[in-house]
Amino acid sequence: MDDVYELFRRGTELLEAGHNHQAIVPLSRARDLAPDKTSIREALGRALFHAQRYEQAAVEFEAVIERAPTNDFALFCLGRSLQMLGRHAEARKPLVLAACLQPSRRDYRLYRDRARARAGD
Repeated sequence: MDDVYELFRRGTELLEAGHNHQAIVPLSRARDLAPDKTSIREALGRALFHAQRYEQAAVEFEAVIERAPTNDFALFCLGRSLQMLGRHAEARKPLVLAACLQPSRRDYRLYRDRARARAGD
């Protein structure tokens, strides 16, 4: 099964069904075949985050932001990954940007404020 779309589709199906660990396998293979596809990297980041592999999740969300710097969801997820790693000062910037891009998102503002408080600002 080396078709990128099929790997992505299978991985997202597993992810949506809550099978985060299993989703990592096809999504990682899809990423390796198409590393510039932000949709694959974002889905893999989500699977890694939900599998509590926060360092790896952060890498995937950073790759998405590198290619799509105004992707508010990827910024938010990067910030959350950094928070889960206890890196609250680093989490502030992506969370602030996400909240600025989507000011109506209460969850973005909530985690932004938590990062500020935990970082000592």
